[in-house]
Amino acid sequence: MWIVGGILAVAGLAGMVLPFLPGAPLLFLGLVCAAWAEGFTHVGVWTLLLLGCMAALTYVVEFVSSIMGAKKYGGSPRAMFGAALGGIVGLFFGIPGILLGPFAGAVAGELSLRRGLDHSGRAGFGTVVGMAVGVAGKLAIGIAMVGLFLLVRAGAG
Repeated sequence: MWIVGGILAVAGLAGMVLPFLPGAPLLFLGLVCAAWAEGFTHVGVWTLLLLGCMAALTYVVEFVSSIMGAKKYGGSPRAMFGAALGGIVGLFFGIPGILLGPFAGAVAGELSLRRGLDHSGRAGFGTVVGMAVGVAGKLAIGIAMVGLFLLVRAGAG
């Protein structure tokens, strides 16, 4: 179980940066496997619940950061809605959709308000900047998850 947990945890951390791997679920499963390897004697239910909440938080961070990036670069509420909608629709088109969906949605949102291509492009660029901030936030949460796991494990032993 330790080997499986380690492989899943490493894949999960990589998935925090790579869009084709479900990072948070893989990391969480890896930590559950590692806790299971010790019969849950060191890392128990409450720690695993907290780790699960942290894993879910990565999705909130990613979603909100791309929307806020559009806003920071002058996007209207329609651009923010377009970025969110583009992100959801982009999930169905694989990696290109995941990367381009929020950008295209923000640009389309601004263009629908008859704003110029320059202004619309800035809102789309803001979405990309927000996505990069979101990736950094997800990675930070992933590292914190591993740190929490190790801290609880060390303190219990």
